[in-house]
Amino acid sequence: MRRVLSSLAIIGCAASVASAQRPSADHWVATWTTAVVARAAALPAPAPAPAANPAIPPPPGPPAPPPITPNNQTLREIVHTSIAGARARVAFSNAYGTAPVTIGGAAIALRDKDAAIVAGSMRRLTVNGSAMFRVPAGALVLTDPVDLAIPAEKDVAIDAFVPDDLGSGSSLITYHNGANQTSYVSAPGNHVGEAAFEGGALTRSWFLLSRLEVAAPARAGAIAAFGDSITDGARSTPDTNSRWPNQLARRLAAQASGRFAVMNVGIAGNRVLSEGNGVFGGAAGVNALARFDRDVLAQPGVTHVIVMEGINDVRNRGANGTYATSDELIAAYRQMIDRAHERGLRIYGATLTPCQGDALMTPEAEARRTAINQWIRSSRMFDGVIDFDAVVRDPAAPTKIRAEFDSGDHLHPNDAGYKAMGDSIDLALFKAGS
Repeated sequence: MRRVLSSLAIIGCAASVASAQRPSADHWVATWTTAVVARAAALPAPAPAPAANPAIPPPPGPPAPPPITPNNQTLREIVHTSIAGARARVAFSNAYGTAPVTIGGAAIALRDKDAAIVAGSMRRLTVNGSAMFRVPAGALVLTDPVDLAIPAEKDVAIDAFVPDDLGSGSSLITYHNGANQTSYVSAPGNHVGEAAFEGGALTRSWFLLSRLEVAAPARAGAIAAFGDSITDGARSTPDTNSRWPNQLARRLAAQASGRFAVMNVGIAGNRVLSEGNGVFGGAAGVNALARFDRDVLAQPGVTHVIVMEGINDVRNRGANGTYATSDELIAAYRQMIDRAHERGLRIYGATLTPCQGDALMTPEAEARRTAINQWIRSSRMFDGVIDFDAVVRDPAAPTKIRAEFDSGDHLHPNDAGYKAMGDSIDLALFKAGS
């Protein structure tokens, strides 16, 4: 009898826990997202500064701060929302770690200015009610929801105290490099939720963050902008949210319905078919086919996808020393299309923009780019076409980017070019039933 009673007690406890964890009626949508990559825990010794190359001007804005490795410090990471919501929760990622990462405390708040937060907006974040939690190796962990009205098109500060030295072992650090957004690193200790940081450092990387979700109206959806550095916003002005997905988000937010979030899952250097730096999960991320499920299909609220990727495959040799052919890249696009359609998503193909003048853009590479763009425009395999090539190319020299849109490296647009791209997208693509 005692064993039966014990079993019933266990069953009753399990039922109670299951009841407490029953899914809520909230419709969660990712208002901000990034695609994570891997970094070696120990930073290499700094290389000597290269001589200036007048042919390739430095990126606009102030120089990037030196890289950091969190160690008994609090990160205050700044993200920019796209859609509003009544409640919020955060997804922390240790996708590339081989050991668990401890978060000693976390919080979310509306950002005021620089590292300061809006008074009264701070909410402590927990996981299953615990202020301290671990993110297992390879895992993503969602925090418990908090009541905090998240506005559209505003900055949010997410604090995370990392008590351990992330550089002390051999496990890779999960982060997003080249964020083009200044975030803040505290002096040693737990400074979660403090009004402002003092005596810390700056970083333009997002560490251990995957996305910020909001409880949104049931009709709300999300658009995944899936691509490489041109989607990531490389060489745009830091801290201005000048990437083309940001411009699209602004236009959508200005509509009365405000129903679509925009999730930027671009990675600088990313390729469709191989690892950009020869390292699986390294600074350029895993290949697009390998990350499509995590970075697109698994995103909460996703309804549409824009694919703009392939220029790095066109310009660079793969791991086997050969270039991917246009047919191989087209076969990969068809895989993405099929996988998106299986989930009921609409998927749009964006043409590859011109980059004659870039050192890697040979006539053979241009032929591959032209063939891919022709297929995107004419095959009718995608649910629609977004012709970024037509938007930014020089009418007098179509293999070149227009001078007023060139950031200086002949490959990446500047702020004006990114704005022209975002402004060119037909918003009718995202209407109900589109």
